Amino acid sequence: MPSALDHIILGIDDLDRGIGWMEEHAGVRPVFGGVHPGRGTRNALLSLGPRRYLEIMAPDPQQASQNWYEVVRTLREPRLVGWAAHTEDIAALARKAVAAGFAIEGPKDGSRTRPDGKTLRWKSFRLKDDRGGLLPFFIEWSSESVHPASDAPSGCTLAHFFLQSPAWQELAKACQSLGLDIAVERGEKSLLRARIATPKGDVELTS
Repeated sequence: MPSALDHIILGIDDLDRGIGWMEEHAGVRPVFGGVHPGRGTRNALLSLGPRRYLEIMAPDPQQASQNWYEVVRTLREPRLVGWAAHTEDIAALARKAVAAGFAIEGPKDGSRTRPDGKTLRWKSFRLKDDRGGLLPFFIEWSSESVHPASDAPSGCTLAHFFLQSPAWQELAKACQSLGLDIAVERGEKSLLRARIATPKGDVELTS
């Protein structure tokens, strides 16, 4: 399990259906998290343990356009579309990524207002080439923000998370350059794979 893993992102074209799917399979109902202003998406959350959570992401029908994870608009069934790694110093990590030869976007400020009116704030950057979503984006949460895993519905834990790729050696080298201690396995297809332990048994997720 990568020590820096912050959250995994499960995409679907309808948030209510994604919430229902997860509740049916896990026995725990994710809670609505809020919307991403200007990005066209909204989410629901489920804790996967300390400082780790599942984010169900779907289009926000109240926003006309979407520029973040556009693929979720076409996903009738839920699948993993990305993941995030946390850091305590986003600026230093961004410099490290650039020094290692990665082109990046950011760091940029982000925010989301929760249903209770509290605003979560963070800084993040992403890689311009994330190997088709296999590599994460990186996030530093504001010290004034409550981490989503701390009060999202509990009862589930992330038992296993790894990457699969035909070019597994190259991918493993890229992860090492970014300080990511994640398992990378050889496979016929490039995939994100996760196993979540739930009250109803293990739930397997893949991209």
